[in-house]
Amino acid sequence: MDIRSLRYFIETARLSSFTQAAELLHVTQSTISKMVHQLEEELQAPLLVRDGRRLTLTDTGQVVYQRGQQMLATMRQLQLEVRDTQERQRGSLTVGIPPMINLLFTPVLKAFRERYPAIALRLREDTGQEIERLVAAGELEIGMTVLPADPALQLETVKIASYPIWALAAHGTFQRHRRTLPLKALKDLPLVLLEDDFALTRSLRNAFTAAGFIPSIAAQSSQWDWLVEMASAGIGVALLPEPFIHRLAHERVHAVRVSEPVLHWQVAHVWNGRYLSHAARAWLEVCRDVLGAPQP
Repeated sequence: MDIRSLRYFIETARLSSFTQAAELLHVTQSTISKMVHQLEEELQAPLLVRDGRRLTLTDTGQVVYQRGQQMLATMRQLQLEVRDTQERQRGSLTVGIPPMINLLFTPVLKAFRERYPAIALRLREDTGQEIERLVAAGELEIGMTVLPADPALQLETVKIASYPIWALAAHGTFQRHRRTLPLKALKDLPLVLLEDDFALTRSLRNAFTAAGFIPSIAAQSSQWDWLVEMASAGIGVALLPEPFIHRLAHERVHAVRVSEPVLHWQVAHVWNGRYLSHAARAWLEVCRDVLGAPQP
């Protein structure tokens, strides 16, 4: 059923006049008559009884008039909701976010809620590598990970933030006044790392391979704060991004920045290269505004 024909019929029936309906809709009276006639042919039933200048509804016309009003109201509501969505005033979004990265995004969440209160935002926490797989499969529209993302998944990426990696160990492990540590020095030290399904560990393993050595891993955990506990107990050296260093009680561990080369924890958004909703674009906009341009 053509919505325009339905609208022309509704206005004609409401005003009981082809002439007045034509004036209201800014079309000719013949156009109104033609569209109403097409609707009657489609429904295979008369809708209006034309008695001179007087118009009355048939039984079928009564049904079409009542239901048609509801349909037009639904269409108007649809148009309003589409417009609101396009203007980022409503919608829904699920963002995949790894447990480590979530600590950085409290200010972003606060700003997003304040700027777009009608957009329903849900966070799905999982490891970076799992979020990449979910995004690639279309189960998540957008998520976050640590670069480099899995090239086999062919994801679009945009870097959000970049922080240097630090090595943390029990006092006495490094020279007392040392502030940096060459990457190759880790070759001879036991390490405590996040589990292998964390994107940070993938990034670190890539760096070890590029440096030409296989690390000695004493333990792995899914909890970064437990890595710190193990490091402070002398079990091994933990490798964590700079933001987490500021959360530590420094007297418990000796923290030095990894150098030669400097390693970076590069947080990035990932999506599958297809359509990005207005809600997702709003999220990216707030991230840029709050976090600023990432450092190289």
